[in-house]
Amino acid sequence: MMSDVYDFDVLVLGSGPSGQKAAIAAAKLDRRVAIVERRNMIGGVCINTGTIPSKTLREAVVYLTGLNQREMYGRDYRVKDDITVGDLSARTSHVIGREVEVIRSQLQRNRVRLLTGTGSFFDAHTVSVDDESGRETKVTAEKIIVAVGTKPARPSTVDFDDRTIIDSDGIINLEHVPNSMIVVGAGVIGIEYASMFAALGTKVTVVERRDRMLEFCDLEIVESLKYHLRDLAVTFRFGETVASVERHPRGAIALLESGKRIGADTVMYSAGRQGLGTDLNLESAGLAADNRGRISVNENYQTSVDHIYAVGDIIGFPALASTSMEQGRLAAHHACGEPARDMHQLQPIGIYTIPEISFVGRTEDELTEARIPFEVGIARYRELARGQIIGDSYGMLKLLVSPDDGKLLGVHVFGTGATELVHIGQTVMGCNGTVDYLVDAVFNYPTLAESYKVAALDAMNKMRHIHRIAT
Repeated sequence: MMSDVYDFDVLVLGSGPSGQKAAIAAAKLDRRVAIVERRNMIGGVCINTGTIPSKTLREAVVYLTGLNQREMYGRDYRVKDDITVGDLSARTSHVIGREVEVIRSQLQRNRVRLLTGTGSFFDAHTVSVDDESGRETKVTAEKIIVAVGTKPARPSTVDFDDRTIIDSDGIINLEHVPNSMIVVGAGVIGIEYASMFAALGTKVTVVERRDRMLEFCDLEIVESLKYHLRDLAVTFRFGETVASVERHPRGAIALLESGKRIGADTVMYSAGRQGLGTDLNLESAGLAADNRGRISVNENYQTSVDHIYAVGDIIGFPALASTSMEQGRLAAHHACGEPARDMHQLQPIGIYTIPEISFVGRTEDELTEARIPFEVGIARYRELARGQIIGDSYGMLKLLVSPDDGKLLGVHVFGTGATELVHIGQTVMGCNGTVDYLVDAVFNYPTLAESYKVAALDAMNKMRHIHRIAT
């Protein structure tokens, strides 16, 4: 057990995915734990302005637009003709409220004390908590875990007003669904929102300085998504940079460095995230943040001050809620001197565009660059009974298989349920399974999971064909 000299054994700054899991893990190890969070931000950005609101908004869009049913009932099919922001926000508010209740209950059940306010370092073992009414309380802890997360990065040259020119946090505060929108940045967040608003009927233009979007994803999958988004009237401007944005009474005009001018009702910037490390008075604890507000850590999530840890988005890549949760748990175990296995290197990526993308393992480009041979097995949803039932004719699952030993090198999914389906492949890969397992396995019928057997047979038949020619 830790020293009674301090108010708490473990003090966590931030109640997002990483902070919440760190606090509960430490409490499960019988430590005295407290968590510092602002009054209206229980659950952090993830619950209030980021992951949960955006994914709930996506579900509302998919349902109300009837997008997934148009294959069956025609391109004009909609559940509701005039979709308002109120229709979208009602579902979002309900889910946020329920999630906040769940988190509060979990903290209470595990005897984690919630300190309401904004925390910053007074010294290496002391945190000042401002309760937002001007009253400040100092609390001490043997170990401190920083999990304060990030906020959208805002270029200093852009005059944000949170109505016409917004960032991703401002999406949920829109007063109406815009007729047109410019999305600056084709990263994960930018493309997710671009697809949602395109599904609502907004004329979307995506401006990206790079030559392609989602560079870390499989090229064939990205091309499939791009084709689908263009079918929803999304315009892409790759290799272009926004020089400035002018706000006008009827909207905004984006001036590109190439000289082009693009007008829209709303401009949304998706220019990455800025860590909140600069708001913590880190110098008082002997720490410093980089120019993106992030904190450096070692393999145990320790900062340069051994008893202070940092987890989640504040430490940078991969900055996913899923990995952040595990980082928080592992940091808490290390801080409490309890053994724990390292995080598994196989971590799935999920992108909640419409349709979804998810993958685990390597891409074709990565394998080719590393000179690792592979065979491709593909299953298309339109060839599956379940695909026909749900009206998804564009989805696909791709397996990258080693011809030497049959091991799965990568699993890439595009379409309905992609972020769920990928975990089957992740499990097979994590257990060192081979394509033979998927060939021999019996899957429920009709399901999308059956796509694994179809893709495995496709890869196996290609490898058999090559072997037959060679012999």
